[in-house]
Amino acid sequence: MRIRTKAELEKVKQEGRRLLHPATIKIMVGTATCCLAKGAGKVIKALERECAEKKLDCTIVPVGCIGLCHKEPTVEVIQPGNPRIAYGPVTPEDVPELISAIAAGGVDTKRALFRTDREYALLDGEAYSYVSGAIPDAYKDIPEHGEFPFYKKQLKICLRNAGTINPESIEEYIGMGGYASLLKVVTQMSPQQVIDEVTRSEMRGRGGGGFSTGRKWSSCRNAPGGQRYVLCNVSEGDPGIGMHKSLLESDPHTVLEGLIIGGYAIGAQQGYIYVTSGYSLGLSRIQKAVEQAEACGLLGKNILGSGFDFTVTVKEGGGAYVCGESTALMAGLEGRVGEPRPKYIHTAVKGLWDSPSNLNNVETWANIPVIIGKGAEWFSQIGTKGSKGTKVIGISGSVKNPCLVEVPMGTQFKDILQDLGGGLPAKRKLKAFQTGGPSGGVIPARMLSLKLDYEEMQQAGTNLGSGGFIAIDEQACMVDLARYFAQFLEEESCGKCVPCREGVKRLRQLINYFAMGIGTDEHLVLIQELASAMEGASLCDLGRTAPNVVLYALKYFKKEFEAHMRGECPAGVCNDLILYSIDMNTCTACGACIRACPVQAISGEPGKPPSIDMKKCIKCGACKEVCEVDAIKT
Repeated sequence: MRIRTKAELEKVKQEGRRLLHPATIKIMVGTATCCLAKGAGKVIKALERECAEKKLDCTIVPVGCIGLCHKEPTVEVIQPGNPRIAYGPVTPEDVPELISAIAAGGVDTKRALFRTDREYALLDGEAYSYVSGAIPDAYKDIPEHGEFPFYKKQLKICLRNAGTINPESIEEYIGMGGYASLLKVVTQMSPQQVIDEVTRSEMRGRGGGGFSTGRKWSSCRNAPGGQRYVLCNVSEGDPGIGMHKSLLESDPHTVLEGLIIGGYAIGAQQGYIYVTSGYSLGLSRIQKAVEQAEACGLLGKNILGSGFDFTVTVKEGGGAYVCGESTALMAGLEGRVGEPRPKYIHTAVKGLWDSPSNLNNVETWANIPVIIGKGAEWFSQIGTKGSKGTKVIGISGSVKNPCLVEVPMGTQFKDILQDLGGGLPAKRKLKAFQTGGPSGGVIPARMLSLKLDYEEMQQAGTNLGSGGFIAIDEQACMVDLARYFAQFLEEESCGKCVPCREGVKRLRQLINYFAMGIGTDEHLVLIQELASAMEGASLCDLGRTAPNVVLYALKYFKKEFEAHMRGECPAGVCNDLILYSIDMNTCTACGACIRACPVQAISGEPGKPPSIDMKKCIKCGACKEVCEVDAIKT
């Protein structure tokens, strides 16, 4: 139905609440890319088959990611009158036992993770109680959502609906208070009042630079010219990052609503959502969200009877990392090669088609409906003095629990690693951590008390970037890590400007010298001089920040570079410097290394320590991985 008034929006909201809380059993399965990769599609088919066989009156609904990547596939079940229960991981083989427990009116305690007694719609404060009467005894030993360790230190604003709503249902989004902020904006607030509210919230752009969102909007609105544009950047390409993709897959309407509000405030009638290649699921879900919003009259002419006209076009990019840069992204939208241009004129003044343009990323736009709905003062009470609100963080690397979380700004990285990531795997010790992707820094483990704060991170030599946190253990080599990022940026450089095109290539060559054991003090000086030239002369941030990982690896781990100068790789990673041997005094002659070697380079008689033929050895490290007594030496 078309929505023109508050009463009509309320009518759709009630329908959404009915879908969210049906009178029969509801089974929700996470279907973001990470969930599907773990087999969620097969679990859905198994659930459909088992429910049909048992004639269970239920609804099976796809939802987004609840962040517990290490527990996927995840399934949540609502049985009217009982707590909502999350289960995981659930395999197709687990489904019969799970459905049997549900059909009997109980709970599968073997796979239960946590329970939810009450649900709060963040935007309007409405509470829904799942429990009618006392909590049944079978549920009491299952931790409540707020007490489940993974969620204790989280505060979900952007991800508030992820895992709760069907991302392809506009009714369920409205049922959770969606589009109420848009209604408030176009019927009760002037464009300047919206900008003032966003400015008072003190939210900074979540794209890495941390520039004031309100000031950015104001600059675009006040720029000379007629037509202006608002743009959403879904082009994160940092290794180990996936927040934008997950948010778009889990709750596309919150991004779309934020963009529409931004268009109203800035005075734009056209918005663009630029989705990088490879985000096929996120692309299809945001396209469907746009279609649904158009059908409901929340996009197009005379939105909510306010006289405000606004349309959105979704554009799939080519996948280049550099297209995350604002001017390169705009070039791509114009049908040109995605290359940056000099910014002597800001895009707020002269951007897309030489018109005033405002670009924010997915996470920034997702915050807007909540800031408008809850108020700037509410938002500004979260975080630190200079960094307000929350941040979505993807935790990866050497951690027990790779996951996606949202925490208040000011949270210490040690809490992110230990409480949310579960710490490091057994027998691993933290050596460093990396944030900000290729433009960020490598920070030593002793600085793990560093806070999630723009200024504090900048002083330490890193930045937020898109929000990745990569844990690095002592088995990693800092020279090899620096080489990896330099190679990544060499491949991703658009090649338009010499400082970046040739600088990154030369940077990678210099690091290679150390990996080969032929680096010298003169090469260290060259790296510093090259970095200075790239920072000062590159067209865009790809070239200007390309040396960051290398520079901070040198700053904090210079001894490793010096060891490589002596022909040693302390971590035993750089192949040119590795010679494997077996400590005969330690070896138990278990034969595990013989079985693990993919090229039969290890041989020996049963009951005797084996030997390694270095002419055959490909230095893959498989023998070290399986040796339980650490007898393989490098």
